[in-house]
Amino acid sequence: MPELPEVEIIRRQLEPSLKGKTILHVGVPDPSITTPLRPRAFGSRLRGKKIMAVSRRGKYLRLELQGGEMLVIHLRMTGVLAFKERVIKKYERRHLRLVIGLSGSSSLFFWDQRRFGTARILQSDEARSFFGRLGREPLKRSFNAMVLQRLLDSRKQPLKSFLLDQSKIAGIGNIYADEALFRAGIHPLRPAGSLSVTEVRRLNRAIKATLREAISMAGSSIDTYRDARGQRGRFQEAFRVHRRVGEPCSGCGGTVEKIRVGGRGTYYCPGCQE
Repeated sequence: MPELPEVEIIRRQLEPSLKGKTILHVGVPDPSITTPLRPRAFGSRLRGKKIMAVSRRGKYLRLELQGGEMLVIHLRMTGVLAFKERVIKKYERRHLRLVIGLSGSSSLFFWDQRRFGTARILQSDEARSFFGRLGREPLKRSFNAMVLQRLLDSRKQPLKSFLLDQSKIAGIGNIYADEALFRAGIHPLRPAGSLSVTEVRRLNRAIKATLREAISMAGSSIDTYRDARGQRGRFQEAFRVHRRVGEPCSGCGGTVEKIRVGGRGTYYCPGCQE
């Protein structure tokens, strides 16, 4: 599933092309994507609207529209967004769920093989409520060790589960939780509230460093992820533990192991993570 780094890469690529464009028409090959709106109502609310900005909140991509409305897209497991200045070829129509025609003879396309992705339109008050339930943005300067400490205090759940809780920290998924915990040298099953001040500082630095490195390497392409230009990410080549079960640890030379934490496959090094 695309996590914060992947969505941020897509946002950075799309914003120069989409900002200032006007939505001229909307095609909905898969009506389920606009639920609860019917495709016709969905299209009528978008047509004629100018895209004022392209932003991100957690794992959500947001097209901020003239008049205060917002088109919110979640890629889920296999969603792919692409901006194209040409008519798509026939073979590209497979798994196509949404087409947004823009001024300048260009279009934004949304493909999704598993069909779990969503696209919804929110009024400004709805957007405040919707995004208010998400946790802190980990790459903001205001997200520091003191903030993380307050979030962790008295939490008994495993630390890996805490990092995946989008109501606490927005945007971290399975990949980056594993990699950040390895960098911090902390076991994924540790109770979240058991960390010392020093460990909290290490974890805060590790979260930020992991996400920034992933963005610099265009995200992780394990299965279907592609950026808005159709390119694969490269961060999977730098994984230290994720998906490396049975391989030697780059830190201590021990063996990377896999367990399940909160139902999620979790990779870690028993020798490096206490």
